[in-house]
Amino acid sequence: MTAVEEGDLVARVEGAAGIIRLNRPKAINAVTLEMFRDIEKALDRFEADPSVAVIVLEGAGERGLCAGGDIRTLWESSKAGGDLGKILWREEYILNARIKKFSKPYVAFMDGIVMGGGVGLSAHASHRVVTDRTKLAMPEVGLGFFPDVGGTYLLSRSPGEIGTYFGLTGQTMNGPDAIHAKFADWVVPAAKLPELREALTRVSSGATAAEVAKLIEAFATDEIAGPVAAKQAMIDALFGFDRMEDIFAALKRDGSEFAQATLKTLNEKSPRGMVVTLKLLRLARTTSTLEECLVREYRAALEVFHSDDFREGVRAAVIDKDRNPTWSPPRIEDVTPEMLAPYLAEIGADELKFN
Repeated sequence: MTAVEEGDLVARVEGAAGIIRLNRPKAINAVTLEMFRDIEKALDRFEADPSVAVIVLEGAGERGLCAGGDIRTLWESSKAGGDLGKILWREEYILNARIKKFSKPYVAFMDGIVMGGGVGLSAHASHRVVTDRTKLAMPEVGLGFFPDVGGTYLLSRSPGEIGTYFGLTGQTMNGPDAIHAKFADWVVPAAKLPELREALTRVSSGATAAEVAKLIEAFATDEIAGPVAAKQAMIDALFGFDRMEDIFAALKRDGSEFAQATLKTLNEKSPRGMVVTLKLLRLARTTSTLEECLVREYRAALEVFHSDDFREGVRAAVIDKDRNPTWSPPRIEDVTPEMLAPYLAEIGADELKFN
């Protein structure tokens, strides 16, 4: 076992596996700019090392793989008129795209809490393992933001309107629902992860994606759909619209307990964030590549970074924790096409580019 790098990110070779461990357990492994850079360096080393047959992404501690990005630091930069968003999201999104196309099998252990930036590091992997403890969510709309890190690509490829539902409500998926929503591939009981991890360190040199998949399947259950999947038909009927006003109207008409609970949830979210999210999800449906979605997300993210809603959403959820944001504008009906336009505009020299 060769230790390469310690600190907030641990990158080491164990047998045939290149291990990447997010190592901020007290913060549920929230990822910083430096951690993204260290993951890039680790992938460079592991890709070039012929002894490394497979990558394993894991989180330190018992609470989860990753609770998302370091939102507090982004908020501080936004308040001060800084440019951390521009720098961090550029490097993060380029890393997300690299993970999807990585040349060796990349196994993500999506155990416990997996949110935001943690989804970007795991749900684009070639082999995605959830557990009986998985709580996966993209709750960005509650921060005046939208599901980024390729979230619009992933959610737009979920069956029916399941992705629209998860993207707008920020509700949590368990392991089987993450598979139904196409965010994951197998449920492996958390108790079996150490044994699976050990087996991955012993795979043969040059192991193929199919061979790694067969190994994981030996540890997996056959669960592929959870409680939200059971509501597929209802969700399809309620969220099958291209305007937020129509989704709200459908929920109000429905009157079921589910519809009313969902309406209550949406009423807590940023109206502007919901409109931007729905537009990006619909555009992603007709977009063929992750990279195209990431370019669009980057344009929108830079607009979000300078918005009052982002600062207010983070303040209410993370800084003051009063859970009482004052959104601008306060109602869906007040979000105009003119407000939406800057989130979709090309940004010239600052456009996101991939190698």
